[in-house]
Amino acid sequence: MSRIGKQEILIPDGIKVTQNGGVLTVVGPKGTIKKTFRDDITITINDKSISLNVKRNDKFSKSLWGTYAAHIKNMIAGVVTPYQKKLILEGVGYKSEVKGKEFNFALGFSHPVIVKIPEGITATADKNNITIIGIDKELVGSFTAAIRALKKGEPYKGKGMRYEDEVIRRKQGKKTV
Repeated sequence: MSRIGKQEILIPDGIKVTQNGGVLTVVGPKGTIKKTFRDDITITINDKSISLNVKRNDKFSKSLWGTYAAHIKNMIAGVVTPYQKKLILEGVGYKSEVKGKEFNFALGFSHPVIVKIPEGITATADKNNITIIGIDKELVGSFTAAIRALKKGEPYKGKGMRYEDEVIRRKQGKKTV
């Protein structure tokens, strides 16, 4: 039994949740999120709450139960207050800037790295601090991880990209005899 799936999800004032077929739509002051859900879980929308129940009693349906509840909670929280991730770019000569709808990075390669910013995300780059903001938690997290993967923080000099709260464990370099 899913502990998260059993709980009712409260809908705050100013948030409108509708379901059309397998598509759940959450509309709030910060925007609109749509997500498609499988029919293994029945989603019941009341006036101020949402409840989820399992249709079949198999392992796959039970695993979706808590996952769907977490997705719906994240959708509701995202339209109230947007999700935000911060990256720090450390290293001599490493630069980042936003031009239009794309990032331009200088990451020590022989060429600039250009990354297109997806729809629904607002990104800023102040000096070497990158901020990514959006209402979809999954999109913000995956885009931030994709940017960080371009140049991960390395343990010897600490150069590269890291999350704001991430600590890069440093290693000792070569010892001279």
